[in-house]
Amino acid sequence: MSLTKKEQRLRRSRQTRIRIANQGVARLTVNRTNQHIYATVISGDGTQVLASASTAEAEVRTSLGGEGKGGNAAAATAIGKRIAEKAKAAGVEKVAFDRAGFAYHGRVKALADAAREAGLQF
Repeated sequence: MSLTKKEQRLRRSRQTRIRIANQGVARLTVNRTNQHIYATVISGDGTQVLASASTAEAEVRTSLGGEGKGGNAAAATAIGKRIAEKAKAAGVEKVAFDRAGFAYHGRVKALADAAREAGLQF
């Protein structure tokens, strides 16, 4: 019985989520697809979405240059800055980074670096 690629990723993410839940801090979770990247700040108890940003938002899509431009590192950088601004507006300064089983490389790393530069601590 072999696991699918998605099942493997979810299995990797499970332990991280448990560790973050024990810390009790807000978490910045990332999800990526071929076309888009999504970032969400979730409260420490895991019940509430405090801020979210994605390349699927109409405002972001126009600034990136239209359809099909959300799946690159430049788009991830823009989303990193945007999620940091929204999180700060919601009163969140410190988060735990949840890469959701994705490799810390490429677009995921670009998003994390941009969020750090914009003043989010993790």
